[in-house]
Amino acid sequence: MSETSLSSPEQLSFNVQGLTIKAQAWGRPEGIPVLAVHGWLDSSASYFRLAPLLEQCYVVAVDCAGHGRSDHRLGQEPYNIWQDIGELFAVADALEWDKFALIGHSRGAIISTLAAGTFPERITHLALLDGMLPQPLAADQAPQQLAQSIKDSQRQRRLSVYDDQEPMIQARMHGVWALSRVAAGALIERGVNKTAEGTYQWSSDPMLKAASSMKLTLEQAQAFVERIEAPVKLLLAQGGTVARYPEQVKALDVFHPETLAGTHHFHMEEQAVQIAERLSAFLT
Repeated sequence: MSETSLSSPEQLSFNVQGLTIKAQAWGRPEGIPVLAVHGWLDSSASYFRLAPLLEQCYVVAVDCAGHGRSDHRLGQEPYNIWQDIGELFAVADALEWDKFALIGHSRGAIISTLAAGTFPERITHLALLDGMLPQPLAADQAPQQLAQSIKDSQRQRRLSVYDDQEPMIQARMHGVWALSRVAAGALIERGVNKTAEGTYQWSSDPMLKAASSMKLTLEQAQAFVERIEAPVKLLLAQGGTVARYPEQVKALDVFHPETLAGTHHFHMEEQAVQIAERLSAFLT
C-alpha cells in the first residue's frame, strides 16, 4: 500500500447528552464502520494521515468532549474516562451502528479497551495504538486520588494567549511526545481558536489537566479486559510507551503486541503506511 494524497474529511456533528460532539469522517458510509478515538489533548486530526489509508473502512474520528471542536463539559469538573465511553456509544447510536470496530490511540486506546469490555457484543475489532490499559491505582490510594482531583478542580485555570500560532506549533513539536511539524500543524489546525482580537488560544478545556476523580484498580481493569470478545490488534511504538514505561508494557505481552519504529504519535508520521497495512488486514 502506498500513501495516497490526504483526502478532505467529512465534518460531522452529534448532540450527545446535551453536548455537541464534533467528528471527521473518511471513506464511504457503506465501508466497514470504525470509530477512532484520539489521545489526551489531541483531536480527531490525530487520524489525518492514517484514516484515508484504510480504504475499505468508513472511519469516524471523534473530538472527545473538551477536545478539538467539541463542547467542553459544564462546570469545574475533571474529565473521567468513563464519561467518554457513554458518549462514544451515543455517537455510534446516532450513526445507527449496532456493531463497529474501534481504533484508539494513547488515552483513546484506554477508552477503547474499557468500551470493548463494557458492551463487548457491539465491538467487532479492537485496534490499539501505543496504549491499552489505564495506569492502575491501589485501592488504599483512592482517598488521596479524590483529594487531588478536588484540589485540581478548584484551581482557576486561564488559557494562554498567543499573537501567532508558531509558539503553539513549537509547543506541540517539543512537548512530552515529539511531533513532526506536519503532525503538529494538523493538531494545531483543529485544536486552536482565534479570538475576536485576532489572537490565538488552545481550544481544549483546561480542566483536562485536573486529576481524575477515581482510578481503576488492577483487578478492575483486568475485569474489563476479560470481557472483551473482539479480536485485539496492539501496535506499540519503539520510541513511545515501550521506551518510557517498560514495566507497564510487560503486562501487555498476553496481547502479543507488535512493536514498530517511531514515537508515540507514530500513526501521524511516516509509520502510518505500515500501520494502515496491518490494520487493513486486521479489520477485513
